[in-house]
Amino acid sequence: MTQRTAGIHHITAFVRNAQDNVDFYAGVLGLRLVKKTVNFDAPEVYHLYFGNEGGSPGTAITFFPFEHGRKGLIGDGQVGWTTFAVPIGALPFWEARLAKLGIAYNRTSRFGETFLQFRDRDELQLELVEREQGELSKWSFGGVPADKAIKGIGGAVLYSTAPESTMRTLEGLLGLERVGSEGGLVRFRAYGDLGNIVEVREEAAFAGHGGAGTVHHIAWRAKNDEDHRVWRERTLVHGFHPTPFTDRQYFNAIYFREEGGILFEIATDPPGFARDEPVEALGERLMLPEWFEPKRAEIEQGLPPIEVRVLEADRT
Repeated sequence: MTQRTAGIHHITAFVRNAQDNVDFYAGVLGLRLVKKTVNFDAPEVYHLYFGNEGGSPGTAITFFPFEHGRKGLIGDGQVGWTTFAVPIGALPFWEARLAKLGIAYNRTSRFGETFLQFRDRDELQLELVEREQGELSKWSFGGVPADKAIKGIGGAVLYSTAPESTMRTLEGLLGLERVGSEGGLVRFRAYGDLGNIVEVREEAAFAGHGGAGTVHHIAWRAKNDEDHRVWRERTLVHGFHPTPFTDRQYFNAIYFREEGGILFEIATDPPGFARDEPVEALGERLMLPEWFEPKRAEIEQGLPPIEVRVLEADRT
């Protein structure tokens, strides 16, 4: 049987201000900050992870806040839209919430589903959609009760410089199933319950460039380290040039750029975010890999203070 991914593991994007990022994804969207660590390649920058109560694979969106980084341009070679799945019947709550918080949104439909599309404070493109699949989040925060909370990543819309090549990779390498086309998009489905619906724009438009408000990479799920090794072998067979295995503490990763210019990662489900702090305390303390611990004081001094806080609009 052809190896298949269950779907998206996480999506990682660039932003500017770390506190603004926390206020939006925890304060506005009600996600849990499940890990506060640093960019392992640039430890002067946070790496912030948001997700459900435990940051389960398929629920996490992560950020590199480069305070003085350039503004990005969303275009081909990137994830164009990041989709969040909410429970059936929750969209009216989210429409009212976005309106209350002064966040402009657009209501649109495709493939028989209704989406609320909006942007975060760095203009990253986001959307909400009701989905039956996926466990309900047990996390509630601020003005977002658990029964209306985001369940996890619903999927993504990919903008490719070579759409046909990207679609071949989704089918031939990752094992997604092509399920339909509509309005210039082709839809694919993985077998998982979350992060399982991916759409590709059929026509290339213009090249994007990285920076605040753009996605850096999209990661796909591997079951474990053994499965991960097979995935790396398969990427080589398909003509890609994957990185060596990289220890990201909470998962192991390989990276490769597919022919449409989008940076793909394949990440293992284990060990997860509770490997170095208890579930009830996730995201409360700056967690560093052992090789950075000797420089903890220096690293902490260089990072701006951040806090997870309830928005003023939710306190009144």
